Amino acid sequence: MKLLISVIIAAALGYFLGSCNFSIISVKLIKGRDIRNMGSRNAGLTNTLRCAGKTCALITLLGDILKGIVAVALSRGFCGLINAGLDPGNDTHYIGYIAGLFAIIGHVFPIYYGFKGGKGVLVGVSTFLIVDIKVFIALIAIFAVILAITKYVSLASIIATAYCPIATLLMSWIVNDNSFGRSFLYMILSIPMSGIIIWMHRTNIERLMAGTENKFSFNTVDMSEK
Repeated sequence: MKLLISVIIAAALGYFLGSCNFSIISVKLIKGRDIRNMGSRNAGLTNTLRCAGKTCALITLLGDILKGIVAVALSRGFCGLINAGLDPGNDTHYIGYIAGLFAIIGHVFPIYYGFKGGKGVLVGVSTFLIVDIKVFIALIAIFAVILAITKYVSLASIIATAYCPIATLLMSWIVNDNSFGRSFLYMILSIPMSGIIIWMHRTNIERLMAGTENKFSFNTVDMSEK
């Protein structure tokens, strides 16, 4: 029963915090517009930077990272408080993946904004700051390398996201010296997180294949910021 309660709490915290979209909030407050009607119509960091400028983008970056961290931290704290770990050692590590998954779902389908949000990349990667910082570092490194080589934010996001379950398994099993069974469980829990984010990039994949995807540049920000 405690395990079920902790999962429900983690899912609820993750979803309702994830639904707070700082791209939509910042652009509405500062520009008086809806980011979902601008540029690519995606309520995410890249579109915010391109269409609303650096101030809105910074707020989006910090806010979307923070909500993932808070969702995981609160969920794990509650889980530990009621002793709902997976073993007598009260391991609450698993609950971070549950909170992270629902934070992504909330970001993609926010209850506060008609279930129309962003693609979940920032929220997804931010949860690993608490879940496993080694995985976070690995994903950021992969993202940075791919972005530097190709200049495609979407491609870098997709490749880093696809690697997430593998990084989760390897870091837990080999680096953190957990059992293979537990590490495999963590990997399984990370798969739907990655799957949702990659699925949300399906139009980007089509544009990448067609050669029409926009490359990233700081020079593409809205002129109102200059």
